[in-house]
Amino acid sequence: MMNLMHWRLLIAIAESGGISKAAANFGVTQSGASQAIARLEELLGVPLLVRDRRHTVPTAVGEQVIARARKMLAELDAIQALADEAKGLHRGRIKLASFPSVFVALLPPLLRTFRRLHPGIKVVALEASDDEVEAWLTNNTIDLGVVMNPSPERNAVPLGHDEWVAVVPVRHPLALRSPHGSVNLGELVEEPFVLATGGCVIHGKSLAESAGLSLADQRVTVQDWASAFALVREGVGVTLVPSLTLPENQKGLRVLPLQTPIYRHFGLVCSEVGRASHAVSAFLDVVRATERPSR
Repeated sequence: MMNLMHWRLLIAIAESGGISKAAANFGVTQSGASQAIARLEELLGVPLLVRDRRHTVPTAVGEQVIARARKMLAELDAIQALADEAKGLHRGRIKLASFPSVFVALLPPLLRTFRRLHPGIKVVALEASDDEVEAWLTNNTIDLGVVMNPSPERNAVPLGHDEWVAVVPVRHPLALRSPHGSVNLGELVEEPFVLATGGCVIHGKSLAESAGLSLADQRVTVQDWASAFALVREGVGVTLVPSLTLPENQKGLRVLPLQTPIYRHFGLVCSEVGRASHAVSAFLDVVRATERPSR
């Protein structure tokens, strides 16, 4: 079944000249974008894009399809603008708070989509620790907050998830296992450990304690994820981090999954003020409707 994401992704690829760049702008993986375009071509029964040595370009019929898709989406945006004005959504403001890793990885494509659909509503984005997000929700400083592992009674709108992974020096004995090796949490906590908190109450030490374990040799504690990766590169110890925080440059590091996976789940929670906001309701509708291929 075709959906609006397919058409917008097709146009983005044509404009950027490559699938990887368009996928990054949409917050999806390159393989997810390729699968979406392949599905669109399958439904239409014609090839729309062709890759040459350096770029991905439209086929002859692809150019015609893209031209009509642009007109279709422009009309849909105009219809949405009319509806927004009728509902009083042609202007407004949303204050949204989250911890940094979610801002970087999960929120940008949603914010771009919302800005395009509701250009008159301004989203003020605030970075904070999870404790600060909770406090701001309680005292109505913000309309929406990203909450980690929200309980069912909070009626959170699901935003995404990531996985806790071990990071060790590239020549560490744990790194010399098979290329697709994993590590047991029990053996990881016995190593010299760099504790990275990211400003959150859930981190390597708290995860170990939840499993009935303790860090045998906690060498240093840092808040910044980048500092932890630098220390691991220098051989100070190993660490446990969420996958969304992993650096693009992993030279000198080896990332290992846990044998028993542990996940962080993220949800958008409204403050009392946010629950009464039409603008917030419109934003949450966009979140619910946006297709987010697995990362």
